[in-house]
Amino acid sequence: MTVPLVIVGCGGHGREILTIARAVNAAGGPPRWQVLGFVDDRPSEVNLKRVQQLDVPYLGGVAWLSGAPPETHHVIGIGDPRVRRAVAQRVDRYGVPAASLVHPDATLGPDLRHGPGLVAFAGARVTTNVTLGRHVHLNQNCTVGHDSVLADHVSVNPLAAVSGECRLDEGVLIGTTAAVLQGLRVGRDSTVGAGACVVRDVPEGVVVKGVPAR
Repeated sequence: MTVPLVIVGCGGHGREILTIARAVNAAGGPPRWQVLGFVDDRPSEVNLKRVQQLDVPYLGGVAWLSGAPPETHHVIGIGDPRVRRAVAQRVDRYGVPAASLVHPDATLGPDLRHGPGLVAFAGARVTTNVTLGRHVHLNQNCTVGHDSVLADHVSVNPLAAVSGECRLDEGVLIGTTAAVLQGLRVGRDSTVGAGACVVRDVPEGVVVKGVPAR
């Protein structure tokens, strides 16, 4: 059964998610997703042009989802975890369920539990006994180790490494090529900067950078 899908956000992150939906459809068997188009309240002219180049329509603002066709699902194509959370809260009011998209070249290990809205990009690797919350985004070639828990709206950016038994609280962003060492916790709405190495717990609502991360 082909499921109608709307991507929320027509910036670069959203357009990358379109490539995941297309890769899933091309992986064999009947197509899984029928991408209806993008919704975005304030799309730039540049992004509208780039969406057009991908031969996918811009449907209008996010409120378009309030009258979406039956069976329509959505996926939030926004990289910033805090913005993604705010958009998810709004979309939830429209009653349009969230889809989970996993690229065929991603690896999700056994006993994985995840909420709706998971996006796993090509090369993402999740090992075993991992729990992922709602609208978690695992970007290209990132890794998540055994027994880790990633709460709602967490983003792990390309090439970042989350070691085993870590806890990333809601809204955490792990920057590109950053590392979180074994058994550590990163507090709610904190950001680990690109290339940083986390060697101790990170409190909530802060930005840490460097090696070791401070």
